[in-house]
Amino acid sequence: MTNATAVYVDGYNLYYGRIRNTCFKWIDVVRLFEILLRDQDPTSELVHVHYFTAMALGRFASHGGASVAAQEAYLRAHEHLYPDRFLKTLGRHSMERKGTLLPAFNPDGPYDRTQRTRVWKIEEKQTDVNIALAMYRDALSGHYGQLVICSNDSDVEPVLKAIREDFPHIRLGVVTPRHPPDRDGAKGRSVSSSLDEQADWTRVHLLDDELVRALLPQRIHTGRKPIRKPGHW
Repeated sequence: MTNATAVYVDGYNLYYGRIRNTCFKWIDVVRLFEILLRDQDPTSELVHVHYFTAMALGRFASHGGASVAAQEAYLRAHEHLYPDRFLKTLGRHSMERKGTLLPAFNPDGPYDRTQRTRVWKIEEKQTDVNIALAMYRDALSGHYGQLVICSNDSDVEPVLKAIREDFPHIRLGVVTPRHPPDRDGAKGRSVSSSLDEQADWTRVHLLDDELVRALLPQRIHTGRKPIRKPGHW
């Protein structure tokens, strides 16, 4: 008997927690969770992957418009390969235009707290709310025996707690997008204890081997113009 499973990926959390500054940006999140779920429980059947993000802002991105195009290609690749299983939800960015005064960067030594510059503050909005709505609605639908969140953000703890209380028959999994310990034993940022406490099981990091096995093809044929892995990825 299979256990119908839905996965909810906080794209921002996955990127900055595990993917950034690695060769794994072209990661197939559907394939990745097929691998993880099979290792966790062979009876799990991955039905849907919900992916939550906000589109990059070209004028603030490291590669400008190329960063926006790369993200668009990444999402289109998933939608083409998994038209019935990959579901994206887009939030938005909020920008504090007045900015915040912070110590200015000094390339020649320690910063001086008296020398400040105004910095625009950009935040991704709506992701936590969108995740909570999607998870609770899926729990209410009765179609799933297991819900898995990929995040290390304690802001999603309330929806896990609500599902735990209202739908105790549903198994809850947490995959924290963290690097494994390095050779010196350093563990990096800690796992959110509030998420772990609500979960039936928790994966505390993602291994390089798992990510390698889940990379998208460099070139994806669509019947029209192929989707290619971005050059700077």
